[in-house]
Formats: sequence, structure tokens, C-alpha cells
Amino acid sequence: MTPDPDDRAIDYIARTHAWYGALGYGNPYDYARFDDVPFAPLVGRLAQARITLITTAAPFRPELGDQGAGAAYNAAAKFYAVYSGDSARDHDLRVSHVAVDQAHLSDDANCWFPLPALRRAVAAGRIGAVSPRFHGAPTNRSQRHTLSVDAPEILARCREDGADAAILVANCPVCHQTLGLIARTLEASGIATVVMGAALDIVERCGVPRFLFTDAPLGNAAGPPHDVTAQDRTLGLALDLLEAATEPRTTWRNPLVWPGPPGWKRDYLSLDGLSPADLARLRAENDAAKTVAQALRDATT
Repeated sequence: MTPDPDDRAIDYIARTHAWYGALGYGNPYDYARFDDVPFAPLVGRLAQARITLITTAAPFRPELGDQGAGAAYNAAAKFYAVYSGDSARDHDLRVSHVAVDQAHLSDDANCWFPLPALRRAVAAGRIGAVSPRFHGAPTNRSQRHTLSVDAPEILARCREDGADAAILVANCPVCHQTLGLIARTLEASGIATVVMGAALDIVERCGVPRFLFTDAPLGNAAGPPHDVTAQDRTLGLALDLLEAATEPRTTWRNPLVWPGPPGWKRDYLSLDGLSPADLARLRAENDAAKTVAQALRDATT
């Protein structure tokens, strides 16, 4: 019997290569790949540990137009420098990343930013504390920049906050690579990590110490929308993995079954039914977004 494609994880590398190839771009992007993976065991008991949250979501800025659920990719809403926020407050962070499946992204930020779930874990005695700050990691296609600039900056901020471990929640395909590279940097410096994400192939190619894989549309790595029980259970699995892993490349699969409409895997970046005119329009839109992003990057760096 041929396996149902809906039972298999999406091959995001192949899917994104096919998509951009159809738009006329050459030189498929070479996602990061490492054979050796650093590993830092959690020091002490989780119930006494201080945990930091690292996100690729961007603070909502209404003057920049549509962002988040249902919005098209908004290059103007990207950020290109590490930022930090007060973990004691609530924040409006949005996901309008390129190649995120907006058709299956909700208005519930808890799907990609589990800060309230971490606070509940503190209240339940599961962890000792949440670090005073969470940190925003820029989604950057430049692996060199991530490794030489952004990852060391996040490491420095985690050390300033006295973090014992970090939870990193990925969204778009390149987000998964970015946070994989940052997790590797933190682990090499003694800070234990868990990456929460949905792009299994990208994270395992990069090579991380611990990965909680949720087979759900991108942008839902922290649990399904408006389901606090499932979100707490998903974070709980990440915390369990933080304690239980004894070697690098430990991947756990979240048993959660995506509750949304079926067919999302087949629909993701599907080329079915697209005419040459459609592909030309999509290429033009992508080129325009790249121009905006480059100007923003230049202004930031």
C-alpha cells in the first residue's frame, strides 16, 4: 500500500526548491548542514531552572500594514536585529513570514509565542522561572550572519539574564534553520535548548540537540489555536525533552493530530493549476518584497 502523503512530514527543502525554481530562480538555496552537534545537559533540576524563550515572530506595528493571520508576506514587517522584551508583560507578536501557510495561521499568538504557557509552567512548579526577557531572532538567509552576529548576541543576552535553558519556537522554513543555528551556539556554550517546530527536514539537516516536531502547518509549533490544554501539553513535551535527552539529535514527535481542515500538506506551496501568468505575477511580487527587505536590511545593518 502506498503511504498516504498526509501521513508524512512535508519535505520543506524539496517543496521550497520546486516553488522558487518554478518562479524562475536558479541556484536553489543550500540549507545548513552539520554532522557534529553540540550537546549541553540541563544542569540541576528543571523545577529550579530559569528558562528563556526565543522567537522569530515580530512585534506588531500597525503602521506597516497587514501582518499575521491571513495576511500576505509583509517584507516591511521583518526585523534584522536581535530584540528583547519583558517576559512579565503580554506582547502582540505576529507572523507574516515568507512561506508560512497563512491559510492555516490563526489569530492566536499562543501557537507561535508560548510565553503564557511558560508562565503557567512556573505557576505549576514545572520550571523555576521564566527569564526576565524573551529574545527575538532575525530570520536571515545568511547563515554566516546568523552565526557571527545574531547567535552571539542572543547568547550574550541569555547569559546576562542567567538563563539555564532556552525554548526556541520556529515559524517559516528559514526560521527553522535560524533557530537551529542559534540552538547550536547556545549548547556549545553550556545552555541547554529545545527547538519547537514543524519543518523536520530542515532542523534535522542543520543538526540540533533536541527537537520537538509538531506535524502541523508552519506557525503552529506551540500547539493548535485556542486550545490551552493542547498548548500546555505541547510545551510540557518540550520541557520533558529538555530533561530526558541524553545525546544530541534527540527528536520527539508531538502526538498531536492537527485539528484543522485536511489537505494542508498537499496545498502548501502547491504549483497545481498555476498558469505562466500566475507564476510571472508571483515572481514579480517576490521581487518587490525582496527589494523592500533589502532596503530594510541595509537601514538596520
